[in-house]
Amino acid sequence: QVQLVESGGGLVQAGGPLRLSCAASGRTFSGYDMGWFCQAPGKEREFVAVIRWSGRVAYYADSVKGRFTIPRDNAKNTVYLQMNSLKPEDTAVYYCPAADPGGSYYDLHAYHYWGQGTQVTVSS
Repeated sequence: QVQLVESGGGLVQAGGPLRLSCAASGRTFSGYDMGWFCQAPGKEREFVAVIRWSGRVAYYADSVKGRFTIPRDNAKNTVYLQMNSLKPEDTAVYYCPAADPGGSYYDLHAYHYWGQGTQVTVSS
């Protein structure tokens, strides 16, 4: 089992930055691919970014490429989502799930463990 707790959400103006954190406990954090998904009201949960267990490979949704990064610190059992140049359409609840290595990173069903989410609201 892996327990995941997201934090760092809040209200931010369009164009501003925000950094989300996801702290993991339980089984070895460094053995998992770590992702970020978001879910806006009335919409399905969708892929934002993932970083592989090694920390050397990351993938991003087209909508966030060039604006978001997903660093991880295995020594601190934490993965981050650095969000820059935020847009009102980024408003959503953001979740930090963990998956076994090498899975279909864009598919939420590949992730076995999920946190409770943190709300991000971007005002125009």
